[in-house]
Amino acid sequence: MDTLVKVTQTGAYSNLQLNRTLQEAQLQRADAGLVTELVYGTIQRQATLDYWLGRFVSKGIHKLEPWVHQLLRMSAYQLLYLDRIPAHAAVNEAVAIAKKRGHAGISGMVNGVLRSIDRNRAELTVSGITDPDPAKQTALRHSYPEWLVRRWIEVYGAETAEAICEAGNDQPPASIRVNPLRTSRGELIERLRADGLDAEPSAAAPAGIIVRRGGNLTELDGFRDGLWTMQDISSMLVAEVVAPQPGMQVLDCCAAPGGKSTHLAELMGGKGKVWANDLHAHKRELIAAQSERLKLRNVEAITGDAMKLGERFKPGSMDAVLLDAPCSGFGVIKRKPEIKWTKTAGDVTEIAALQQRLLDAVCGLVRPGGVLVYSTCTMEPAENEEQVARFLREHPEFELDAGWPETIAQQLRKAGVVRGEFAGEAQLLPQHFDSDGFFIARMVKRA
Repeated sequence: MDTLVKVTQTGAYSNLQLNRTLQEAQLQRADAGLVTELVYGTIQRQATLDYWLGRFVSKGIHKLEPWVHQLLRMSAYQLLYLDRIPAHAAVNEAVAIAKKRGHAGISGMVNGVLRSIDRNRAELTVSGITDPDPAKQTALRHSYPEWLVRRWIEVYGAETAEAICEAGNDQPPASIRVNPLRTSRGELIERLRADGLDAEPSAAAPAGIIVRRGGNLTELDGFRDGLWTMQDISSMLVAEVVAPQPGMQVLDCCAAPGGKSTHLAELMGGKGKVWANDLHAHKRELIAAQSERLKLRNVEAITGDAMKLGERFKPGSMDAVLLDAPCSGFGVIKRKPEIKWTKTAGDVTEIAALQQRLLDAVCGLVRPGGVLVYSTCTMEPAENEEQVARFLREHPEFELDAGWPETIAQQLRKAGVVRGEFAGEAQLLPQHFDSDGFFIARMVKRA
């Protein structure tokens, strides 16, 4: 409950606040898993929970103290979305917390509301939420802000927009990227299975492995020994699309925490140079630590404003430049559910303007015949397709390039990401590979 209040009241990132809380609490693995489920699930479903709570809180939920509101949300989530917690346990625990934190009046109200929810559970179903307005119905059923659902309906249609929302509430599977300089994907899968883990190769990412019910994979010896990196499947495709060759000079403009930089270095066989830049000094240390763990000697982590990289490197000095740009982040809602409640339409406009300046600032570093890859973890056309179209209009020396690795292009067609002629850019939605939503565009500078 404290974690939920901090995320809501102070704007703390759910994943960082939760990790901090779990480290302090030192819970058993099963209890830590339950805490994680309660925090993410409550944030993900808060609009739907509020819709139902509104029927039973007589004075209105928005008049509740923040901690009482979060306590009711969290407890209602247990009653309506989880099936392994007995109703009496969820109610009694909430009442105990209310007595400890508040007074008899609050605990009595909490008790009454939750018992009413328990009695009416048969009626409180997602399918029972109906509205003649498709956007409003989808927003309430899947717990999203209405403005965002309307944007997605306008771009993708009502059916696909609902699928995006539904996929964003799924629990993401753990995925790891094999370090090919230390082992092969097949060997690593065998090793993980021998350790009792459910591991299978990703169809979409050549270096990807999906691990289900694996617990904290960063605590295993294989991670410490640099055999793999934790990374989402969609994110793994970015470096593959850059397709760097051994001996190249490559720049990753916004690199922290270093997942794509180290992937580039691995694809280069440890030869050549990857410059991994980030604005913040403390994030540079994350990149350096990641490179050291993976035993990569061809990554150099640097600190600086990406807008000023032209002052550090000569024009045309890079064989490939990757701009994984700051974005609205709507593609990673399943990992950071508070994003859908904290971002606004105005934020999208501001971020798109920043992306434009970044693209304009770094494109001159690409040599003639070189590659520029632009990526984001969002599904907003203003940040993606429209951003690339604007860039190509203003920089005719660049053109989209469909020369993606054929194995990846085949999987994109199979999943319906690409239909018809492929130009060199793709919008992955979270339902395509049960992974993050991502946009990737590969461009080349005319020789």
